Amino acid sequence: MPTYEYECARCKHTFEEFQKITDKPLTSCPKCGGRLRRLITGGAGLIFKGSGFYVTDYKKSNLPQPKKEEKKDLQKQEEKSKIPAEKPAKTSEK
Repeated sequence: MPTYEYECARCKHTFEEFQKITDKPLTSCPKCGGRLRRLITGGAGLIFKGSGFYVTDYKKSNLPQPKKEEKKDLQKQEEKSKIPAEKPAKTSEK
């Protein structure tokens, strides 16, 4: 439902009224009883409130997830390369 802005012709009182589109315009001022005219306003348009709108806010859970396994595999390979090579067992000569 839109908000309409009205102005009194007599006392210049301006106010906003929340009405249905099908409601008839108001005709008398609530302060002095004078004649009202409905003002043409640009309206507020879209107002975004809150933390923001991001792709992740409405992401569907059934979509394929990014491949995190590749990173895990790379980490495992790096860990393996950090392990020193096994030293050959010493053989005791008699």
